[in-house]
Amino acid sequence: MSAAVMDNYEAIQALHKSLPPFSPYVPASLLPSIALILLASTFALAFYFSTLPKDTFPLRETAVASLASVLGGFGVVALFCSVGVNV
Repeated sequence: MSAAVMDNYEAIQALHKSLPPFSPYVPASLLPSIALILLASTFALAFYFSTLPKDTFPLRETAVASLASVLGGFGVVALFCSVGVNV
């Protein structure tokens, strides 16, 4: 390697060592509770979605299904992170 590349690498390495360690915004101890709440909400909304009357313009159906999908996505991520699979 050339001297310029090594100097750049050493500068980046020094910067990396000077940075504080990562600390998450949400404590890891709250992740199982968050996952439970989000996934329970997903299943409740899925049940509600299945009991809605069929409309000609499905705006309410789309809103309920979209909210359930978003809550389910975040719930699965929280569940994975709570068991140690950091995604």
